[in-house]
Amino acid sequence: MQTEDGSIIHECLNGRPQAFGVLVDKYKAGIYAFAYAELRDFQDAQDMTQEVFLQAYRDLRSLRRRESFAFWLYRIAYRRCVQWFRARSKRVDRDFVEDQDPRAIDNLSLDFYRDGQRDESVREALDSLSETYREVLMLHYFGGMTIKDIASALGVSPGAIGMRLSRARAQIKEEMIPMMGTAFEGQRLQAGFTFRIVEAVKRIKIHPMPRTAGLPWGISLATGITLIFMSFSPYLSVSRSPSFANSFLLPGRTAVLKTGEIPVSILKYSEIPFIAMDQGKVDNKGAGRINEQSNLLLAPQGDTWTNASDMPTARGALSASIVDGKIYAVGGGVDVVEEYDPSTNTWTTKAPIPTARGAFSTAVVNGKIYAMGGSAGPGGAGIRNLEEYDPSSDTWKIKTPMPTGRTDLSISAVNAKIYAMGGSRSGGSPGLKIVEEYDPATDTWARKADMPVGRFAFSTSVVDDKIYAIGGAQVPGTYALSVDEYDPATDTWTRKADMPSPRLYISTSSMDGKIYVVGGALSPVAAPLSTVEEYDPASDTWTRKPDMPTARMLLATVAMDDRIYAIGGSITGLPFTGVSTVEVYRAEPAPLPDPSTVNTEGKLPDVWGKIKSAPSH
Repeated sequence: MQTEDGSIIHECLNGRPQAFGVLVDKYKAGIYAFAYAELRDFQDAQDMTQEVFLQAYRDLRSLRRRESFAFWLYRIAYRRCVQWFRARSKRVDRDFVEDQDPRAIDNLSLDFYRDGQRDESVREALDSLSETYREVLMLHYFGGMTIKDIASALGVSPGAIGMRLSRARAQIKEEMIPMMGTAFEGQRLQAGFTFRIVEAVKRIKIHPMPRTAGLPWGISLATGITLIFMSFSPYLSVSRSPSFANSFLLPGRTAVLKTGEIPVSILKYSEIPFIAMDQGKVDNKGAGRINEQSNLLLAPQGDTWTNASDMPTARGALSASIVDGKIYAVGGGVDVVEEYDPSTNTWTTKAPIPTARGAFSTAVVNGKIYAMGGSAGPGGAGIRNLEEYDPSSDTWKIKTPMPTGRTDLSISAVNAKIYAMGGSRSGGSPGLKIVEEYDPATDTWARKADMPVGRFAFSTSVVDDKIYAIGGAQVPGTYALSVDEYDPATDTWTRKADMPSPRLYISTSSMDGKIYVVGGALSPVAAPLSTVEEYDPASDTWTRKPDMPTARMLLATVAMDDRIYAIGGSITGLPFTGVSTVEVYRAEPAPLPDPSTVNTEGKLPDVWGKIKSAPSH
């Protein structure tokens, strides 16, 4: 089905460059906000925004999937920003105080000083955020984009964008967000920006498509031009009655056309989309927005499971870790390492791990994966081997072995140190309480406080720099129901609420402050379970979640953005049957607070550093 973006692109490729103004009007605020988030200079961001739209128009024919125009446009913006930084690094900075007009320096006023302090505070606040968080903050507050808009533009799920936005807000003081509105007031794109782009693209020649009968909008060229020109006159108005609108039917599904210089909006009446012209001044507080109830069925509701590409190598008792947005599935009774790229849903074979093993564990510190312990096969003796994998060079290194050889252990990283917990000396032997801390920076080990309960075939996850040990067995046939919380800062353990379902050979992953316990079995010879339970450390409570489609034990799970990837495992008890299945769990994101409720009157600080260091009230 053709989207409205696709219809406009069709117009442009058929010799009507005026239609491109609608796309400019729709996306200019977002591209401008994105460019400022990258460049941190309003003039540079405005120049970049203009260059992005001109390049997009020149390359319009190369866009194969027109419904992906937004994502394609932001990729152009990202590449142009990267090129800008590279070019800047090669030229000498020409901005010296002595080059500036002395009169401008002499004319500093108190207002100018306060404005400068405010703007500097905002810049420092943004600079304190990672690029990922800065982007979503700017797109939402400066670009005026919804979470769904940002997700579409960046090619990320709405849940992930919501999480990033929430975390970005949490990292800066409350008063900084409305202060951004004050600092950015007057820095928006000037009136006439769209018109200038339209005039510029008229001079760019792109080969037209073969002529087809009729326009996809169902309107004539003259009407299309009229729409453009009407945007520049506040005195022209058009009736918004359904009878008039029905003569402007669009094919396919509708989406929001944000109003701006070209006040065109897409509305719905009884599932029939039409173009309506806003009369007079554009209302930017809601004009042009589809009734959201009509879109509820288009989005997944609640928690869901979907399938991803299978691993090339079927296996269980493996481990998985994430580095730079890619998942590395390691071992599983074999020396295989395979990399999964969620953005392309593809797998790539990497350098094999030096020691083929299963029932081991991995953790990531500073972009490197550390594989510890395990055994050569079911029931085998635990090993001490520690190996470090560098994804950037696809190489392995042998590191100082664990003091205690063990299998069926679990490890987690907190503050650049790795904590190896529990396990057993061999398959079938009692669970160990041992906790050993590994420091990758010095390649050394230290003994820490024992676990309250010895356990093996369990799993650990981290929330707020605390490690939670969940499930497993104390001795064969005796389950470890308790959840034990370890605080590395104090080297102490705290008993938490028991898990509802006793099981071993589970896998856990933390996402958005909660821990998800997936799969497992009641014993090594029992049928695997599909159970999924969510533990909330903040409230110390458990919630049952939708079952995993494929019941498995000895699987690996990792959490990225707002999804949990359940990888491999065994679909039978002993003798184990490894599978290549990959299933993806998505939790319904919690609603975000309304940023418009934040009041900032009189909260202008002197400097950003004082805000960050000030105690919370």
